[in-house]
Amino acid sequence: MTGQAVQQQGNQSTPQADPGVVVRVAGAADVEAAAALFRGYLDFYEVEVGDPDAPRAFLAERIAKDESLVLLADAPGSGTVGFAQVYRAFSSLSLTTAWILNDLYVAPSGRRTGAGRALLREVLRRAREAGVSCVQLETAYDNTVAQGLYEAEGFVREQFHVYVHDLGGAGTSAGA
Repeated sequence: MTGQAVQQQGNQSTPQADPGVVVRVAGAADVEAAAALFRGYLDFYEVEVGDPDAPRAFLAERIAKDESLVLLADAPGSGTVGFAQVYRAFSSLSLTTAWILNDLYVAPSGRRTGAGRALLREVLRRAREAGVSCVQLETAYDNTVAQGLYEAEGFVREQFHVYVHDLGGAGTSAGA
């Protein structure tokens, strides 16, 4: 991935969509910044990580192997404040490609800057450009702030239940 920056113009009628937020693809040089945000995301979802370097190693591997799209958001005067991670998938029901927005996080210092909205819009823009049929995500039932953002940007709550069978792996699943 290239680390190329994209200026996010946002919706001028939405005060949270600051046109100064820049969203860029994370490359190998961005792993430390992305990992710091990833650790904040894991803390937000109360995921205990035994090895403090595991989040960094996980992201570094995803980026190096091009297994996910990792985006970073830079807010004016605040630096890199948010990240999103997208996995490519397939939808058997629609016989098409789908994307899973697995992680979206904005550090407390970057909240209310429009960084989350800018990240979300950039994921959707890239998905449309790639011909993806849909972008899926999940979030905690009590994360009403994120739910409000997702619904304001056109996401619709599905009527499916999500089930997980923990196989005792190293991590715990958490959604965007």
